[in-house]
Amino acid sequence: MRSFAPAFTLLLCALLGQTQQNSISSPHCRNIPGSPGYPTASVWNELNATVSGRLVPVVPSAKYCDSLPTGACTDAEWTSSEFRGMIPGAMNEVNWEQGYDLNPPSLCLRNGTTCGQGDVPTHSVEAETVADVQAAVKFSAAHNLRLAVKSSGHDFLGRSTAPNSLLIRTANFQNISFTESFFVGSKDMGSAVTVGSGVHANTLYLQSKANSKILVSPAAATVCTAGGYVQGAGHSALSPTFGLAADNVLEFYLVVASGELLQVNSVSHPDLFYALRGGGAGSWGVIVSATFRTFPTFNTSSNVIVLIAQNETVATSLAAVHAQHIFDWDSVHAGQYFVLAKNSTASDSVYILGLNTYLPNISINESMALFSPFMEAAMALPGVFLELQNYTYGDINDALFQTDDSVGSNAVLGSRLLPASTYRDSPREVGEALVKLANSGATEVLGHLVAGGKVAENANISSAVHPAWRTAKTHVVLVNTWDDTATLPEINALRKRFQTTQLPILREIAGPNAGAYSNEADLLEPNFQTTFFGPDYARLSAIKKKYDPQDLFIVGAGVGSERWDEWGLCRI
Repeated sequence: MRSFAPAFTLLLCALLGQTQQNSISSPHCRNIPGSPGYPTASVWNELNATVSGRLVPVVPSAKYCDSLPTGACTDAEWTSSEFRGMIPGAMNEVNWEQGYDLNPPSLCLRNGTTCGQGDVPTHSVEAETVADVQAAVKFSAAHNLRLAVKSSGHDFLGRSTAPNSLLIRTANFQNISFTESFFVGSKDMGSAVTVGSGVHANTLYLQSKANSKILVSPAAATVCTAGGYVQGAGHSALSPTFGLAADNVLEFYLVVASGELLQVNSVSHPDLFYALRGGGAGSWGVIVSATFRTFPTFNTSSNVIVLIAQNETVATSLAAVHAQHIFDWDSVHAGQYFVLAKNSTASDSVYILGLNTYLPNISINESMALFSPFMEAAMALPGVFLELQNYTYGDINDALFQTDDSVGSNAVLGSRLLPASTYRDSPREVGEALVKLANSGATEVLGHLVAGGKVAENANISSAVHPAWRTAKTHVVLVNTWDDTATLPEINALRKRFQTTQLPILREIAGPNAGAYSNEADLLEPNFQTTFFGPDYARLSAIKKKYDPQDLFIVGAGVGSERWDEWGLCRI
């Protein structure tokens, strides 16, 4: 779930310039169209009546756009996450709609001449009530169907879509309710907000400000705080101050595989409460709502700084200076997003280092003073130029609010959590590795200063959050992209680039057994059980079997997925 502020990303961009499964009926495979057990049209109609007409056919976003009265989506619509969120079959990153690995491949590209169903569900229940969700869950179980769950489609591992599946979309769960006293059992947990699983972060920030509150939520506009975000752990610019979203969630309402609606907290179903906090998106059920701890709102100083390094040697020194000074802002629990990118022309290459920092409860002058040592060291390097420096001050909700996310591209990610000890002991090595990664073909090297502080202090919380979060300083992400003109062999190479080329470089600073944030990572991680979930995977697997014994909720690189093929259709 990409958390880099869209306006900042746009600025830097400006600077940078169906599977043909055999129709078989098998207890080991889900039913697909053509299988003897697949629902007939009349059975689908019965489901539609049960959910009050909210069962709709699903098509890829390119086909949806072709069906509009205008005959196409505009560029602004195609790249708008808010717009794509209105299309049941759309994913933010279009590659997750494509069936590259199906036999034969099934693609549906914008302005293409052919359009297959790809990796997109066939039907969606556009749920508005708990009963709608329950009906869809029970229908999938009764007819042995592949099930997918989606809130906004802001998913970098493609877990909220699947071929030949029934989709449950929770975008209509828009309830927001604030309270000064939220009780778990008989214990008053204090100020909190209950959020529907379809509420976007930008909506939540507006409502939080209106109630003089703030909570741990993402920077990206359309991430749903009560969806996959919190299930993966949920990082934020506020995490150094308040911890991860998973550290601050107090309760879930969840429809599990039996179709039952469960109240899940530290008292009721505490084992499932453990799993939902960091145990991975999409593996446990359909979240209807979640309740999060809230805090009094405050003002923050925010800054955007863009530096240009004229060559690789200078860029290495600049990245090392940043690593050396990354602890400078700990006293105010600052959160920061940074990016290193290589911009090559026919004659030369330059490197861009951009920083977007939030410093709670301090003025612009105090913020500038905290940044002075870093800026003086950076500008003292020959060949470093200041492109932009902008400071603002205001309510933290306003600072984190974004109107939309720029999406509609083809992108895959890979990531690791970098230990604080690496920054303390080897800042030069950090700089060298980040520049190597920028040279590896990655479109961007994204850094997230969203650990340390309260994240580290929360190490004793019993949850499924990967222990690597508690010793990390940053979360580093590699972004690899391609155009629709790329061939399938080229796409396959790019999809594997993180594992084949970039991870060996990242291991130089992360270590050989480092963890990764499962929401912004590589679907192809061979040892995802430990990379995403750490040493307690066996515990998560046991909880999974208890609440979902038939593996109704299976997602790529999720708990239990090792028992299924890559499409979640047949047991292996």
